[in-house]
Amino acid sequence: MSSPLAPDHLGTAARTDGRASVTVLAGFWPAASYAVARALLADDPSLLLVRHELTDLRARVLRRIVRDGAGIVEDETIALAHGCLSHTLREDVLPTLTRLARTRPGRDLVLLLPETVEPEAVAEVCAHHLVDGAPVTDRLHFDSYATVVDAEHLLDGLASPDALTTLGIQAAADDDHRALADVIARQIEYADTLVLWGTPGDSTDSGQLSVLLHRLAPWAVQLPVTEPYVDAGALTRRLRHTDRHRPETPGVLARGIEGYLLGVPEPQPDHGVVSAVFRARRPFHPGRLHEVLTAVNAPVLRSRGVCWLASQPEIAVGWEFAGGGLTLGTLGRWLVDAPDEDWAAASDQRRLAAALDWDPYYGDRHNYLVFVGFDLDPVDIHRTLARCLLTDAELADGETGWRNYPDPFAGCFPTPGSTPSTPDA
Repeated sequence: MSSPLAPDHLGTAARTDGRASVTVLAGFWPAASYAVARALLADDPSLLLVRHELTDLRARVLRRIVRDGAGIVEDETIALAHGCLSHTLREDVLPTLTRLARTRPGRDLVLLLPETVEPEAVAEVCAHHLVDGAPVTDRLHFDSYATVVDAEHLLDGLASPDALTTLGIQAAADDDHRALADVIARQIEYADTLVLWGTPGDSTDSGQLSVLLHRLAPWAVQLPVTEPYVDAGALTRRLRHTDRHRPETPGVLARGIEGYLLGVPEPQPDHGVVSAVFRARRPFHPGRLHEVLTAVNAPVLRSRGVCWLASQPEIAVGWEFAGGGLTLGTLGRWLVDAPDEDWAAASDQRRLAAALDWDPYYGDRHNYLVFVGFDLDPVDIHRTLARCLLTDAELADGETGWRNYPDPFAGCFPTPGSTPSTPDA
């Protein structure tokens, strides 16, 4: 049968360093994600598919299922000492992967994540966790982090204001207050590969969804797959042994301070989709910015980035909007205000990015925000935010004067050793 996947120059040769290759599949729609996993198994029956059902995580119990092309290899119920995602990853997921790599050499792995798990959380644990006293990456090569999106439900999911708990969906921990749109957006944005599964509903088309995904994650390779014409071999060639994952790449919010691309400015609508980028060196006036937060995000599907407030000039503020809710939080100190030990702890990429874009007055501080949505007016977004920047007269007040401005965000962005208050933004 024909396949919508074009041939790819990337090969599928096995690794020569002895490590098992791991493809991580994320996605909020389990039927679509599992369909991709089954297609990979159909093409290579020796693959080991590992998935965890977190349906009873609050009771500190989960079910682990391992299968290959011939059937189920393991099916166990696991009791965990702690009822949260990070402990689950450390206590069972990663030890299981390393055990399978050791006891079943020469076989690659597919890790199918539960629907609410964000791939960035997996990558972060992999980067810092030891199994049997050795780094996870001694036995495992994390080849690609792919997110599967259901074409029929993608737009509804990204626009949903509902919290996971409101929808009755199993959360990753007792204090998990994430919204559905947050989860879907983060799954898309961390991926190096996006599998667009199925066909959209009557109100949109595949071209529009493809443009939207590119605006949300311009760094990701897209693989459209239309049922029932699924060529398992073509999917395997495009999805496995690609070496697309770069573990040194930061999470999407940290991209703004690490010198990576955060978004692509595309002010002209393509299938109605617009991506607007706002960049400025001057700080925001806290009061004026607070007044426009709702208005500037009202027409937006997703916005993200980093900014700085005149009243708290040492803090890099992370900005994240999805599903009608805006979250502002700290990304740590700007290097210009950081003690020597923070400079030493910063990544080489961040120090390089700061040096290349260093301003004699502002240092590495800057605003870098991206807005994605349908039929946005990028000029209006820019004008609204530009009016929130300090004027020449306010700049002349200097940092001592800025810190005395009335600040609706006071106490919201703690530095190490301080205690946060509840944001009212």
